[in-house]
Amino acid sequence: MLKLEARAQPSQAMSLASPLIALALTVLLASLLFAALGKDPLKGLGIFFLEPLNGLRGVSEVLLKATPLILCALGLAVCYRSNVWNIGAEGQFLLGAIAGGGVALWLTNLGVSGVRGLYSPLVLLAGVVGGMAWAALTALLRDRFNASEILVSLMLVYVAQQLLNYLVFVPWKDPGGFNFPQTKTFDASTWLPTLLPGSRLHWGFVLALVMVLLFWVFLFRSWRGYQLQVGGLAPAAARYAGFSARASLWTALLMSGGMAGLAGAMEAAGPLRQLTPHVSTGYGFTAIIVCFVGRLHPLGIVFSGVLLSMLLIGGELGQSRLGLPNALTGVFQGLLLFLLLACDTLIHYRLRRRKPAAAPSAAPVAVTAKEAP
Repeated sequence: MLKLEARAQPSQAMSLASPLIALALTVLLASLLFAALGKDPLKGLGIFFLEPLNGLRGVSEVLLKATPLILCALGLAVCYRSNVWNIGAEGQFLLGAIAGGGVALWLTNLGVSGVRGLYSPLVLLAGVVGGMAWAALTALLRDRFNASEILVSLMLVYVAQQLLNYLVFVPWKDPGGFNFPQTKTFDASTWLPTLLPGSRLHWGFVLALVMVLLFWVFLFRSWRGYQLQVGGLAPAAARYAGFSARASLWTALLMSGGMAGLAGAMEAAGPLRQLTPHVSTGYGFTAIIVCFVGRLHPLGIVFSGVLLSMLLIGGELGQSRLGLPNALTGVFQGLLLFLLLACDTLIHYRLRRRKPAAAPSAAPVAVTAKEAP
């Protein structure tokens, strides 16, 4: 039998290399999966990992999809380093889209006009507030009633989705939209300005990079960030030092919700420019994988966000060009996360063969005088 035995000193080099090892193993298993589906493995891998970077337009689309992933993952990294398990970034993303899109729709109905992007800061601010408000529900239930933030944040995702469905099907539905569940197109003054002419990439990507720098400073160069990380690594030591677990809970969830809400507002006012039931393609859930592949570090999250963005676009290209199933992208994401967790486990533990326990020897039986022959 095999057992896991803790290593005295986990390798720092292997900890940094484990995402690359997990990616290499994912590519290997993907090749086998392509072959099992009757597709050319090299062509399939090329569509997933090379075709998304084909030309300036392709790169811009990769960065466009990476923007909400990076923003959501930054907030989740703060939560997970604080030992607060927020699984509901998807719901906070949707509330940010609802709040930001609602402001954009209100301004559009008022008939405002102006240069492109004039009112986009207001839309983004509304998205941040919406995401923070949705995360505050989780923080409140955890703080007052000790409810599991995992279950509460996850269940609120479906509440947020139903709220979005109601709004785009009934009160906010575009009367001139041929009965499609969508709002009218927002006025250009609420759109995010494009970063590259001829592409959909907007200035939100630059803002995401700025947030990466700010979160790095917060986590590794601020006293508050230090308190959050101590509370996550050693709760008993944090209590002994007088750090407030309640303040850490609220800080982590509000920051995470704000970042997810900002990403949702960017999606509504950026590439979509309206609200539909499909504002998100699972960005909040994918950001969990981005967060762990990036080792909960802001800089690593940038690279992992780009990688997962390539997988999302590669999955779309694979459906249209090779006839691959839609679920294949989710399979690759799951494989990447599973293999990363397996690598991390082997970094901290080693496999040992457990010797079978020896059979107990029979105890000698004392013979009394009456029993003797």
